[in-house]
Amino acid sequence: MINITFPDNSIKSFENIPTGMDVANSISQGFARNCVAMEINGRLMDLSLPIKQDIAISFITVKDEEGLKILRHSSAHVMAEAVLNIYKDAKLTIGPVVEDGFYYDIDMAPVSKDDLGAIEAQMKKIIKEKNTFERKVVTKKEAQDIFRDNPFKLEIINELDDTLEISLYRNGKFIDLCRGPHIPHTGMIKGFKLLKISGAYWRADQTRKQLQRLYGISFFEKKALNKYIHLIEEAKKRDHRKLGTRLDLYSFHDEAAGMPFFHAKGIEVWNALLEYWREEHKAAGYVETKTPVMLNRKLWEQSGHWENYRENMYTSVIDDEEYAIKPMNCPGGMLLYKTKAYSYRDLPVRAGEVGLVHRHELSGALSGLFRVRAFHQDDAHIFMTPDQIGNEVLGVLELAQRIYSRFGLEFHLELSTRPKKSIGSDEQWKEATNGLKAALELYGREYLINEGDGAFYGPKIDIHIKDALGRTWQCGTVQLDMSLPERFDLTYKGRDNEKHRPIMIHRVIYGSLERFFGILVEHFAGRFPLWLAPVQAILLPINQDLAVHAEKIKAELETCKIRCEVDRKNETLKKKIRDAQLNYVPLIITIGDKEKQTNTLSVRTLDGKVKMGLSMQEFIGPVLNNIKERTLKDAIF
Repeated sequence: MINITFPDNSIKSFENIPTGMDVANSISQGFARNCVAMEINGRLMDLSLPIKQDIAISFITVKDEEGLKILRHSSAHVMAEAVLNIYKDAKLTIGPVVEDGFYYDIDMAPVSKDDLGAIEAQMKKIIKEKNTFERKVVTKKEAQDIFRDNPFKLEIINELDDTLEISLYRNGKFIDLCRGPHIPHTGMIKGFKLLKISGAYWRADQTRKQLQRLYGISFFEKKALNKYIHLIEEAKKRDHRKLGTRLDLYSFHDEAAGMPFFHAKGIEVWNALLEYWREEHKAAGYVETKTPVMLNRKLWEQSGHWENYRENMYTSVIDDEEYAIKPMNCPGGMLLYKTKAYSYRDLPVRAGEVGLVHRHELSGALSGLFRVRAFHQDDAHIFMTPDQIGNEVLGVLELAQRIYSRFGLEFHLELSTRPKKSIGSDEQWKEATNGLKAALELYGREYLINEGDGAFYGPKIDIHIKDALGRTWQCGTVQLDMSLPERFDLTYKGRDNEKHRPIMIHRVIYGSLERFFGILVEHFAGRFPLWLAPVQAILLPINQDLAVHAEKIKAELETCKIRCEVDRKNETLKKKIRDAQLNYVPLIITIGDKEKQTNTLSVRTLDGKVKMGLSMQEFIGPVLNNIKERTLKDAIF
């Protein structure tokens, strides 16, 4: 008799040894059809596996996030099988699930996007066959024999302990190394699409074989795939690289790969973002500082970056001494703190810095403003006493909420814990992690635990914003650090007149200004709210004789700090209006003979409304109020 305990603590007994699918069917056939895998003792397992002893069980269904990951893992196997059906000499390497789908790295002749249709056609055949995924456990020697013609699989197998049993999965004629679990059969893949192809080095090593990486996406329902494809098409329209070029905001050049060039209009947006940042931080009790871009090796050894982050740093030799361009602002912030003596009465000290940092990224990873080698972090370092941790972390979270809401961005929180590569004692990590947990409880919002993804010097709270398309981006972070204050011997005088070690917070809100800029371009689809728009108003004289009058109005508006231009092109008014709308200028002002004679303005807004006969005062007042309030609303008059 096998007793199965369900999540609601109910128990069901089976006379014969059941599989996971038997147990699911005992609940109902409809429920079983929607089951993907089972979880026993914290381990995900195939539904086809027999249950030989009393256990507690829970089921992973098509509605669970983990279920979708399993589906996509299985889809990677189907894609690999389809590739081998067409390209007989291809050699498979690895095919994991990633954040937005799956991929497989394959040693094969280069393929193009035009070839994906044939692979998809093969996948459809495999899916239609409803092949089951069968797990088999073999010895290391047996695995070596099975994959004797695949050097990549052999390399993986040879690295395993000789005593380990190795699991394989077969679906149809296809067999692969895999830990599993998998969906019950290929027919559960109802919607899928191959998305793109890129190059990848075996094990991310540039000295090794270059492979073809095929990316795909899959869902349990066709309508979910259609929704995803629609989202992709909408994202293409909002691509910040294309919009940034069209709107003359920034550009990218081979002469400085991964280091964007900002144009005059882009700098207007940049400065508006910084002005808002400074305003909010000053109100929150921060001071602004600035530290050098390059510091010597001794400093980076003291901070731990030379040991833990060296591969990402650019270095140089000056006067026979090694220097590194900073990848982070924090060590400079330590030196600033040490320039004066602090008492507990002086704490907390909140010091912000918009610092230019450089990090080495592989050329293949560079992506517009989203992945760069040179960027500005809106860093801040908060030095405090242990009893101030809760309030200071809470203050950062509330500041982040105020700033993100200004852009119409929602967010969720994740607590990232100690990584394998780290500095500091177990006690320090425990105290820091508990401090962040306490602050999160005080904040009162739900949060996820992201095990092992903290910074090397401390745990962190990651803030993931959600844009207009529902995509999430990790921008803000709050990191609690007890190691760097110790490494740099930072102190303050306590109530007992003795020296004490301050606790430190590293935090960013925008994260990288460049990346946040790119996110906003896509979030607003290039149509910035008035306060952020690079050109807030454009004057369109209906003929060249009125251009001088338009220039006078422009000068008056500029004295009020309204960013404006005059379109003096020899085009029709209709064409000028259309150009202004395509450039998402919020306020389009038409200047005709009547407007000149009456000294009024005719204004068209991007929401299609036209207001005629406005005096300068009637125009300027509401516009300045809208800019001051930094509202997202189009309606001004």
